[in-house]
Amino acid sequence: MKQTIKLTFILAILVSTNCSPKITSNFSNPKPKLSIDEKVALLDIDHQLPDNSIKIGNLRFQDTGFSTDCSFNSIMNRARTLARNGGANLVKVVHKKKPDLWSTCYRLKIELYTYDGDVTLLPQQYQLQLD
Repeated sequence: MKQTIKLTFILAILVSTNCSPKITSNFSNPKPKLSIDEKVALLDIDHQLPDNSIKIGNLRFQDTGFSTDCSFNSIMNRARTLARNGGANLVKVVHKKKPDLWSTCYRLKIELYTYDGDVTLLPQQYQLQLD
């Protein structure tokens, strides 16, 4: 009986600490943090980057096996926040794996850029996708 309680307790701790997807970030050229009022464009795989975009980092979202908050919208909102913190105003998805038999999460590779132009004029797919 004590072993069952211990196992349940350990499992509860693992699940509660690993609910988010694993995020790997690499900022090779960080800029000053953007304010919450500054717009960040979310570009899909097939969207072209505007000229004069400067790459400042990468993000990778993976499933931990216990991830629960890993819908496409949730991940893109997190990417937007991380981009702002690193000074990026363009979030470009470069690889996307949809949920499948092996994972209920989206798995994304994202590149972060800074752009001096008006990002609201760029074609964007992600207003909030309900896939």
